[in-house]
Amino acid sequence: MSAVLQARNESVLLRHDAGGIATITLNRPKQYNALSEELLTELQSALDSIAKDPSVRVVVIAGNGAAFCAGHDLKQMRANPTKAYYQKLFAQCSKIMMDITRLPQPVIARVHGIATAAGCQLVAQCDLAVASENARFAVSGINVALFCSTPSVPLARNLSRKQAMEMLLTGDFIDAPTAKARGLVNRVVAVEELDVEVKALADAIIAKSSVAVTAGKKMFYKQVEMGMEAAYGYAAEVMACNMMAEDVAEGIDAFTQKRPPQWKGK
Repeated sequence: MSAVLQARNESVLLRHDAGGIATITLNRPKQYNALSEELLTELQSALDSIAKDPSVRVVVIAGNGAAFCAGHDLKQMRANPTKAYYQKLFAQCSKIMMDITRLPQPVIARVHGIATAAGCQLVAQCDLAVASENARFAVSGINVALFCSTPSVPLARNLSRKQAMEMLLTGDFIDAPTAKARGLVNRVVAVEELDVEVKALADAIIAKSSVAVTAGKKMFYKQVEMGMEAAYGYAAEVMACNMMAEDVAEGIDAFTQKRPPQWKGK
């Protein structure tokens, strides 16, 4: 990779690792972190790398500047008015969204400012989300005659159908407290407390067994797509396998002996 290309790639997406937390920051602040082709490519690369990195226990997705993410780069989209281009673009974005769910590590969205269209989709796709009080959310494609079809997929899995449809059909914004009440985000805090709250949530996860967290995330998303009877059958099998892990024996022994557990990650 040339120095120029590397500098360009690093400028649209930043990654910082510390204490088991990998923070990925969308870094197109002048464009409100719109998801350009280049940014999507770098995001995919970061997720691929993190998936293979056992030192990372939690992933945080954040945005630089005044906003979390304003969705797709509309200017770039209009500059390539072919169906083949749009199919490739939305397939690329959809793969990233699915890979967030498939990632072994839990993913937390750190949201401030606006999260619109595919930006709102990104929040909905993350396992958890912490928002500042000034955060606002919308799936606003309808305002330019484009129904937010791909954002509707995770949105409808976070909110009730009627709440999701209202957002999709009106393009109206909802504020952070409303987003929390409807299930789009987990926590809402003052802007100055956002980083502290995100870290507290991440640290709470890191304190648990990586075996349980990884297996649990995979199980959770698979079972929600099943019927109840099949889900119970699958969950019981996963739980039986989980019981055979060394960390479970250590956890139970630590509980009965009233001491902190020493996780082995096995």
